[in-house]
Amino acid sequence: MAGVLERNQTQEDSFIYIPPKGRTQQSDKIIQCYEPATMKYLGYFPALSPAEVNERVAQAKKAQKIWVKSSFKQRRQFLRILLKYIIEHQELICEVSSRDIGKTMVDASFGEIMTTCEKITWLLAEGEKWLKPEYRSSGRSMLHKKAKVEFHPLGVIGAIVSWNYPFHNIFNPMLAAVFSGNGIVIKIMRNASNTLTPVTLELGGKDAFIICEDVDVHHVAQVAVRAALQSSGQNCAGAERFYVHKDIYSSFVNEVTKIVKSVSAGPPLSGRYDMGAICLQDHSEELQNLVIDALDKGAEIIARGNFGPLGEDTVDHFFPPTVIANVNHTMRLMQEETFGPIMPIMKFSTDEEAIQLANDSRCGLGCAVFSGNHGRAKEICSQIHCGVAAINDFAISYMCQSLPFGGVKDSGFGRFAGVEGLRACCLIKSVVKDRWWPYIKNTKADSA
Repeated sequence: MAGVLERNQTQEDSFIYIPPKGRTQQSDKIIQCYEPATMKYLGYFPALSPAEVNERVAQAKKAQKIWVKSSFKQRRQFLRILLKYIIEHQELICEVSSRDIGKTMVDASFGEIMTTCEKITWLLAEGEKWLKPEYRSSGRSMLHKKAKVEFHPLGVIGAIVSWNYPFHNIFNPMLAAVFSGNGIVIKIMRNASNTLTPVTLELGGKDAFIICEDVDVHHVAQVAVRAALQSSGQNCAGAERFYVHKDIYSSFVNEVTKIVKSVSAGPPLSGRYDMGAICLQDHSEELQNLVIDALDKGAEIIARGNFGPLGEDTVDHFFPPTVIANVNHTMRLMQEETFGPIMPIMKFSTDEEAIQLANDSRCGLGCAVFSGNHGRAKEICSQIHCGVAAINDFAISYMCQSLPFGGVKDSGFGRFAGVEGLRACCLIKSVVKDRWWPYIKNTKADSA
């Protein structure tokens, strides 16, 4: 959590921003940070002026001209140093992430450490292979030519990152950019440039979680609760719409109710709670508005979790895990991104209806389909308009770093991660040359 204040309005500092050597802060404004779970003051950093942002970009351009000459061996060595540091300091990284966002240490370990380490190890093993020149067929009429695609750095990349994974979301674009020979400037931005600069946008989702009648209800209920409540529901690829076959609807709701009633939320670093805080204070109010809208239109709260002891200043940063039944698509809860610990559950009768409901959304990031018949689950997945899909799991593709990640519709365009994400950091250049030049001579030119 952060707030912008004038520079002289500081408090006792937990950490203090130190400008680069030889430079001073020009902006009169600073951003003060507070731990959402306790409202303890964390420290501050500057709200950079436009001139300072341009200065950082200029520094990155200067550094990139040197870095672009590095070999893949040198880049791998850089990644190994980062990986070693992350492993040796993982507890500290998790604690800082927990204090910054309000997530539990378990959520931080999985979402910040594991995903980042997976990305580094994939780049170490596969990165060079996918950035080397790739030879292509020149066709029958061009047999005397050699055709290839080269992947050159773009220069300096400006990364758009969100706040919900404060460590991983910095490293995710940085690793791909640096390994492909670029410089990078990372900043939270409202939107893309007005100019035709190449851009990849991943803008969140409203993921559907479909449960067929041929599943182990007890097992799937546990997975579903984790999909909804992980990181207090503050996941772009978290499940936000649950569609359950009518034959198991009641038993599924009963299983979920038992689990959610046992879930407790509280200060994450205490180690006593299953769920942490909501990062943004205003968002708790918006979550409540979504619930009220659903209740006004006929929905019913089936279960809610509980809170541990909370300070007066922190109450608004916690939202109880909530299960809501009898929902429909007229409710905002089923149309707008929730980004919170709410499980709206709706029944369906046929696979076709489930597919229609899943596609009835402006978003198209991910989906999850559960069925005892893999062929059936695969068929349902194939008809859902989204960028990533999971069969009998949720959002697991994000851990497979060889796969691209991204959405369609209002969930953005372009991809990061995997081969596609790595090459998105490159200028892709087609090159054709003669196989036998200079052995082939132009007869007319010679005779002239």
